[in-house]
Amino acid sequence: MSVTLLKFQVWITNRTIRGKAVNQLNFSVTGVRRYVLLQPPRLQHRIIRHFLKSRSVNSSLTAGKDEEKIVAGFLLSSSTFPRRCRRESEKQDLLLLSTAIANGEDLAPFVRKAFASGRPDSLLQSLRHYVRSKESEIEDLCKAHYQDFIGAVDDLRSLLSDADSSNPNSLLQSVAAPLLSSLDAYLEASAVARNLAAALSSAHSCVRLLDLCDRANDHFADDNLYRALRAVDSLERDFLLPDAVPSVALRRMLQRQIPAFRAQAERRISKDFSDWMVHIRVASRNLGQMAIGRASAARQREEELRVKQRQAEEQSRLSLRDCVYSLDEEDDADDPLSGVGAFELTPLYRAYHIYQTLGLTDRFRQYYFENRKLQLTSDFQVSSMTPFLESHQTFFAQIAGFFIVEERVLRTGGGLVTRMEVDALWETAVAKMVSVLEDQFSRMQTASHLLLIKDYVSLLSVTLRRYGYAVDPLLDVLSKHLDKYHDLLLSDCRRQILEALAADKFEQMLMKKEYEYSMNVLSFQIQTSDIIPAFPYVAPFSSTVPDCCRIVRSFVEDSVSFLSYGGQLDFYAFVKKYLDKLLGEVLDGAFLRLVESQSLGVSQAMQVAANMAVLERACDFFFRHAAQLSGIPLRIAERTRREFALKKSRDATEELLLSLLRGKIDDFMLLTDSIIWMGEEPPHNGNEYANEVIIYLETLVSTAQQILPAQVLNRVIYGVLSHISEKIVGLFLSDLVKRFNGSAVAGIDYDVKLFESFAENQSQLFSESEEAGTNELKLALAEARQLVNLLTSNNPENFLNPVIRERSYNRLDYKKVVSISEKFRDSSDRLFGTFGTRSAKQNPKKKSLDALIKRLKDVS
Repeated sequence: MSVTLLKFQVWITNRTIRGKAVNQLNFSVTGVRRYVLLQPPRLQHRIIRHFLKSRSVNSSLTAGKDEEKIVAGFLLSSSTFPRRCRRESEKQDLLLLSTAIANGEDLAPFVRKAFASGRPDSLLQSLRHYVRSKESEIEDLCKAHYQDFIGAVDDLRSLLSDADSSNPNSLLQSVAAPLLSSLDAYLEASAVARNLAAALSSAHSCVRLLDLCDRANDHFADDNLYRALRAVDSLERDFLLPDAVPSVALRRMLQRQIPAFRAQAERRISKDFSDWMVHIRVASRNLGQMAIGRASAARQREEELRVKQRQAEEQSRLSLRDCVYSLDEEDDADDPLSGVGAFELTPLYRAYHIYQTLGLTDRFRQYYFENRKLQLTSDFQVSSMTPFLESHQTFFAQIAGFFIVEERVLRTGGGLVTRMEVDALWETAVAKMVSVLEDQFSRMQTASHLLLIKDYVSLLSVTLRRYGYAVDPLLDVLSKHLDKYHDLLLSDCRRQILEALAADKFEQMLMKKEYEYSMNVLSFQIQTSDIIPAFPYVAPFSSTVPDCCRIVRSFVEDSVSFLSYGGQLDFYAFVKKYLDKLLGEVLDGAFLRLVESQSLGVSQAMQVAANMAVLERACDFFFRHAAQLSGIPLRIAERTRREFALKKSRDATEELLLSLLRGKIDDFMLLTDSIIWMGEEPPHNGNEYANEVIIYLETLVSTAQQILPAQVLNRVIYGVLSHISEKIVGLFLSDLVKRFNGSAVAGIDYDVKLFESFAENQSQLFSESEEAGTNELKLALAEARQLVNLLTSNNPENFLNPVIRERSYNRLDYKKVVSISEKFRDSSDRLFGTFGTRSAKQNPKKKSLDALIKRLKDVS
């Protein structure tokens, strides 16, 4: 079946393409009928329906509706169709007829079709069937609404009866005519009154509206934005309701102008806020400088108070005089914000208030935070054109002022910023400052530059800690570079000390005025007496001493300055460590290099030794000064005092001085060549060398006792006398002396007595007990004295007695005694006659001496 329909569709399409579907209706119908008759009966009805459908869908086959109906009727009325198809055709005709009647269409086509087909009865039957169907519908409608019809008829009857009873009454109308006219006038007047009242109400509303508009404009012109916006809010609240304003034009004007007015107010306050942002950046720098300056002033007052406290403690320690205490009242208003002209937050709070009035609070908070964050980021920029040493104060002052302002805004801004936001900004700033400090400190090679920046950073930390900011990371950076700072400081001090030593001529320093004495002596507590000397005053030290003292004192003060206010509470241990390093390595090393340079003479070496003695007293002052500056009691500093830090250079200086003096003595000992070792008579006034040495020693002591301390001078004289004793013993051991006699020994004995007399004359300078001082210096000549005593003894053999040897000859060496005794023994017999008679009998002394020599040789 589907194949047949498909073939029919193809046939229809071909016919349509050939243009034979519209204007050749009869041909088309005839063709279709012929085609249908050729098909089986069971397919004819379906083909016809498909033909009708294709004619209604296909735009190329556009016949009128009436013609379609005629065609359909013609096809369906063919006697070739079965009866079932005819019944369906009749139903289709009835449906089409009913549709046409319902739509009010013309029935002429149906009539023509019926008569043309010769079946008018079918049309009449269809019309009667339609009438019957409509009658049944009317009947159903009447059955559904018969009660309403009955009620309507009853109402109509009652209305007719009332109309009959209400006949016009002329008398009544004539009497009521004046009242009706009065009533009409009253009604008209009432309408006018109502109109006037409405007009007045509208006028009052308009007047109030215009008054609010005028006030809003006046407030805006006066820059009173809050009142202007409140007036606009009143306009919006009272006059934008549907019935609030009688004029639609006014209401539209308000709807258009109110947002524009608010936008203009926002632009104006935004401009004021932008101007304030520019102003506050400059004000922040000035504010930071002011705050840090006040912190510096407060620190200075604390330092002055500590100085007074130390002075009071020193007075109470040295004396029992009464102390007078006074309370100094100071202005406690150290808050830099207390200044009236410090900075102004009113524009900020005004803008915040206006934005709150506009309902844009969160937007303004975000806008403020972002702009301040941008300002802070801009403040972080370090100029590469300007050295950081010159710009660091401006850099840190700008940041300090920024966060002082933020702290005030946090406290008084009414929630404009939060603690979390401020902390976030501070963490960013701290990280940036730490980075900048690390970078700049790594580049700096001058201690003073580090100290300047450290002082300012510590003042910044003190200032911002007062406002609740955590400054520990900044202090940690300072502590991290503690060693580098002191290394640079030690390097500077080493250079200064070397320059001071190079410039010194090592001559006693002359002070003409009291202020010079105070500046060079009293300020370092190196005076030996509390009595002010007469001027001009010749000091026992050279210019190196006060110069080095100033360098060391400056080192201590710089070290304390770097360590103080840097996070360390007890920093005396650090100061003491670096002070020991300065004294033990730098200063001591500089003097050692000076001594080892071999460029000093006797007078210069003596002056250096004198300087060392003075510096030993100065070292005590350095540690006391460090303790005072560190704020610890002096008793603690004295308890931790160590040995003299310049001990190596002091010993080396004394050794150099002794070496030079020994050289001088050796020069004088060259005069021993004139000694007659085998003379007949001893020299009456001693040998020539001894007199020369005594003259030199007396001159030396007279000069040295003016500059050298007694202990140093004692050690020097002791060393010189010891050297003289060794040289005298060396004379007897010299290969140039083959033999000697008693006259030579007597001459040497006289020389030793001269030296012992010199020692006795100097002994009172070195000890409280004159006898102890004498014995101490005379011990330096003990070896020469014991040798002379042994050679002049009548019983030299007593040397072999341990008791006698320990008491009288403990400084003599066995080998030296043998060598010297042999030379004494080698003399002619006539030589020994000086010790006794010239008889042929053997001299007992010679016999004892021979026995001594023999015993000593046996022992050795």
